[in-house]
Amino acid sequence: MTRASRRSKKQRKFLKRKLNTRAKWRCSKESQAIISPKVAKYWIQRYSLFSRYDEGIKMDEEGWFSVTPEEIAVRHAQRSVSGGVVVDCFAGMGGNSIQFAALGYHVVAIDVDPLKIEMASNNAKIYGVDKYIDFIVGDFLHVAPSLKGNVAFLSPPWGGPSYKRTENFTLDLLKPVDGYTLFQVAQTITPNIIMFLPRNVDVCQVEELSWLSSPPLNVEIEENYVQGYVKGITAYFGNTAYWGVTEETTSHNIHEI
Repeated sequence: MTRASRRSKKQRKFLKRKLNTRAKWRCSKESQAIISPKVAKYWIQRYSLFSRYDEGIKMDEEGWFSVTPEEIAVRHAQRSVSGGVVVDCFAGMGGNSIQFAALGYHVVAIDVDPLKIEMASNNAKIYGVDKYIDFIVGDFLHVAPSLKGNVAFLSPPWGGPSYKRTENFTLDLLKPVDGYTLFQVAQTITPNIIMFLPRNVDVCQVEELSWLSSPPLNVEIEENYVQGYVKGITAYFGNTAYWGVTEETTSHNIHEI
């Protein structure tokens, strides 16, 4: 092979790599183009929300800042030791429902928005767990009295990203009603309740929820981290509290309060 032909071959390889890089950059820019400025920073974290995002995950604007990061959703599922049937009271994009189902639990996923349920169903199919989930379009407050389950998962709307500007997030700021009411409604399903709440929530108020039951429920509260950043606080009530808590599970990603 002559020196000229070797040089030509190297140039072709370089050109091919350059074209591939441009194609990836163009694809990335096109994806960003459909993301509003309001959720741009969440798009950068897309793989921490859904590790299989590129396979066709669907989210609306609210979903970008309300879905539970996948690593934390896995943790929630692992703590659902009462197993059997898990009721996801505010399913949203299905992040938590998917991880509950991935461990073999049967999930009842509820959301008042039919478009969210449609997206959650799509996302569950991508993870191959849709057959374990019953999706219900309805208001949790109205549907709950007719349901029974082994665990109720509560991740109610926090009021959007503006919650971060509140120094002490009290339970009355949760949507669509205050946290005390939500907890009491969840108790009609089961005393084993997991709540995912803002990182700045009033922890004393969260502890008070355990006293809404007679006798009072066990309660455990932990901080949840992703890549070194605290993303929220999880409260475990009933049989989900203090199960399997070891030095290994309370690692740098999970801190008890």
